[in-house]
Amino acid sequence: MILRRTCRQVAALLIAREDRALPLVERIALRLHLAACQACPIFERQVLTMRNAMRQWRNYIEE
Repeated sequence: MILRRTCRQVAALLIAREDRALPLVERIALRLHLAACQACPIFERQVLTMRNAMRQWRNYIEE
């Protein structure tokens, strides 16, 4: 099936999503997998946590 992705593929998409906009088919496949998988949403939260930490680090001004 064209929308079926493995956890490894989804992890790559989650990381790629940080750098570029995903095509519609990839976004749909990602959502479908995240809805069915127990582990990948945890990895997604970890990626988002790292994104937020890096944003805060870049905006940090030493006093």
